Amino acid sequence: MIVVTGATGGLGGATVEHLLARVPAERIGVSVRDTAKARHFADRGVRVRQGSYEDPDALRDSFADAEQVLVVSGGKPGDDIVHLHRNAIEAAVAAGARRILYTSQHGAVPGNPYAPSDIHIATEAILAESGVAWTALRNGAYGSLDQVLGPWQRTGVIAQPKDGPVPYVDRDEVAEATAAILAGDRSFDGPVNLTAPTAVTFDDAARIASDLTGGTVERIVVDDEQWMADQISAGVPEQVARFLLGWFEAGSAGYFAQADPLLAELLGREPRSVADRLAAQIAD
Repeated sequence: MIVVTGATGGLGGATVEHLLARVPAERIGVSVRDTAKARHFADRGVRVRQGSYEDPDALRDSFADAEQVLVVSGGKPGDDIVHLHRNAIEAAVAAGARRILYTSQHGAVPGNPYAPSDIHIATEAILAESGVAWTALRNGAYGSLDQVLGPWQRTGVIAQPKDGPVPYVDRDEVAEATAAILAGDRSFDGPVNLTAPTAVTFDDAARIASDLTGGTVERIVVDDEQWMADQISAGVPEQVARFLLGWFEAGSAGYFAQADPLLAELLGREPRSVADRLAAQIAD
């Protein structure tokens, strides 16, 4: 059995949907905080059990009979997230899982100034000490492009801090590739990168957007402190703005620059490019 945590969330839920297209429903289980929110999976034959990272006993029950467990990273602000991940990993080991997969982060290496990197590095270390086979899915940036480009369609400007090349990915394609790994016969040991095959910068994005719109989209580099001040004046909490600034700093330092062909291999096609995604955004 393949058990997926966080199946009522975006990435976990999409992974289950793609698994259902590959393996019988009776081979899939989900471990969720609120089973009522997973009724749509239960109705299709998926085993649904309650489990949360705060409750190791419930986790062990929700992981029963699992050959593989997908631990989706998560936690609330203020949580000891590494401890919660340890609970999930130890529960999977105790339940007899033969392999644990974990949704890590592209560029999760020492020195990366993006704060979540430290959580992923620590969690990967726990996996390495777990005594069972493991795979860390170092997923590329898969959030909405508006999160990183800003309101360029309204302003005609990508006005953000200094950036660097990033191989942006589509979340649903990451989920599809994750399902392919879980359902496939090929073993992936240790960290693997799931990224687009090409990294792009904001300058690239501005050129692509200009070509798509037939107008001019300008790229303006905003000083970090000015960007912080602008975010705070727009109502973004300072702590959140600092968190986001760390992502830009990591990108400009090259921590997200490495592109990898594995995602395309798993999908059996070229992943959606930034141009594809911006074109769809414009069409909406």
